[in-house]
Amino acid sequence: MHKTLIVTNDFPPRPGGIQAFLHNMALRLDPAEIVVYASTWKRSREGVEATARFDAEQPFRVVRDRTTMLLPTPRVTRRAASLLREHGCSSVWFGAAAPLGLMAPALRAAGARRIVATSHGHEAGWAQLPAARQLLRRIGEGTDTITYLGEYTRSRIASALTREAAARMVQLPPGVDEKTFHPGSGGDAVRARLGLTDRPVVVCVSRLVPRKGQDTLIRALPAVLARVPDTVLLIVGGGPYAADLRKLAEETGVAASVRFTGPVEWAELPAHYGAGDVFAMPCRTRRGGLDVEGLGIVYLEASATGLPVVAGDSGGAPDAVLEGETGFVVRGESAAETADRVATLLLDPELRARMGARGRAWVEERWRWDLLAERLKDLL
Repeated sequence: MHKTLIVTNDFPPRPGGIQAFLHNMALRLDPAEIVVYASTWKRSREGVEATARFDAEQPFRVVRDRTTMLLPTPRVTRRAASLLREHGCSSVWFGAAAPLGLMAPALRAAGARRIVATSHGHEAGWAQLPAARQLLRRIGEGTDTITYLGEYTRSRIASALTREAAARMVQLPPGVDEKTFHPGSGGDAVRARLGLTDRPVVVCVSRLVPRKGQDTLIRALPAVLARVPDTVLLIVGGGPYAADLRKLAEETGVAASVRFTGPVEWAELPAHYGAGDVFAMPCRTRRGGLDVEGLGIVYLEASATGLPVVAGDSGGAPDAVLEGETGFVVRGESAAETADRVATLLLDPELRARMGARGRAWVEERWRWDLLAERLKDLL
């Protein structure tokens, strides 16, 4: 039996896109052939109980470290090597290349014959910092391949690697469960519950952090309302930027046209996408390129739900949009561009339907989890 040790900080019940990526991939591997070594989400009683419930429900073995953040320390490296030997694993998958990929040589010495490290957006940021570039180079030399989300992240990460390691990079983006995200996902019920049945709805599903661009949507809303008066902006998700966004909506005079749902359970997300007529998240790159969108799986989930999308131009976000076919890409900091594209879509039902249908077809052709899981199996 060929067994794989997955080493990661990014695993549910900790929320987030990377966590969902790894979990969906793990569920599509043979459960008898994987062991997950992950950090603890929260040390609070509620966090411990939620983690225990989640782990018990999984079809594979999950081993939790006592720390809330795995780092390539000697202790963590010894534990990973011990798990590798104990479970007879011959391959390792690092859920995020940086920094855990620095353990690769030690795990190779412990018996790993194949080592794969997945990169996301933050490794592209590492590639711009001299000290972090050197660590990325070491990770590239110690692993068999570093995967990348799209061309933006590939080009930046490759610049920090040796030529040989860069040539071994393979694309492995997250996928979309097209059976979960689909046009009949229950959006009408969400609209009815929120009192939005007869109103045009722009929906944004994401963590509330500055990079995602919910503030740009709020600043764009007056211009949208001037063209489409009954429009509502539905902001789905929680995060540290929530209070700032509520204050901005008040200051901009559009608070009555903005709905904040707060955090939403995973099972309810498809219906919240479906509550929109247009999906918009004008993400932007921040901190001189260190805070960047790796891909933007939310655009693909929206496309699978049959919505046209308006995406920001941060990092790899444009890779998740076929410009002019499944939606539009705008400058993430531009409220004027965002307003124009959103209003154009709200005013043209035929364009919305055409882009939504093309987006759904594109997800089925290229972004299904089962297709991408097969790619991972080959890499391992």
